[in-house]
Amino acid sequence: MNNLNKRAFAGILNLLVCMSLLIFVPAWSFRYWQAWVFLGAFFLPSLAITVYLMKKDPKLLERRVKAGAAAETEMSQKIIQGFAAIFFLATIVFPALDHRLGLSHVPTCAVVAGDMLVVLGFFIVFLVFKENSYTSGIIEVAAEQKVISTGPYALVRHPMYTGALILLLGVPLALGSWWGLLTIVPMTGVIIWRLLGEEKFLATKLAGYSAYRDRVRYRLAPFVW
Repeated sequence: MNNLNKRAFAGILNLLVCMSLLIFVPAWSFRYWQAWVFLGAFFLPSLAITVYLMKKDPKLLERRVKAGAAAETEMSQKIIQGFAAIFFLATIVFPALDHRLGLSHVPTCAVVAGDMLVVLGFFIVFLVFKENSYTSGIIEVAAEQKVISTGPYALVRHPMYTGALILLLGVPLALGSWWGLLTIVPMTGVIIWRLLGEEKFLATKLAGYSAYRDRVRYRLAPFVW
């Protein structure tokens, strides 16, 4: 196993441990079946996509491993990524606290729907990765990069953020929390903040992006925005 694959697997394992702690410590119980199912719905697709990239697109995997506030080159994006990390933590911790306090009574069908949204979000991200090998974990433009306008990019300009929002919407439901859905509001704001900055960057750094932006009208949701 090469160093890149080790880093990718280590990243998944580290995230699994951190998310498990963020769920089960606030919940203060392992008797939380929604959490166990959610962890499977989250990490099995994540692992499958990682293995796919290891075999089919190692360069994209390397771009994805390099992510987070520290990896960003522009200060504005470092700040945005910092807020994104905080609000992502909130989408995990709030439902766990809700479970401990017994504030929500989410039916099993809604929990399952939440897990399905998580899987759907990952599937959209997978389609993006198959279509665009330049999908970096940070905002940058590779020397040989070109505009991608096929697949999900023919519908919206930022399909990976669409997938991420669908995934995030499913998290509180999957963890059995109605109140946790409130965390999606600031998270959506941060994602919009990031993509608007990304569009400005790409318009000046990536040849043909301005024309693509004029051609594909919607950013996140077809016929909405």
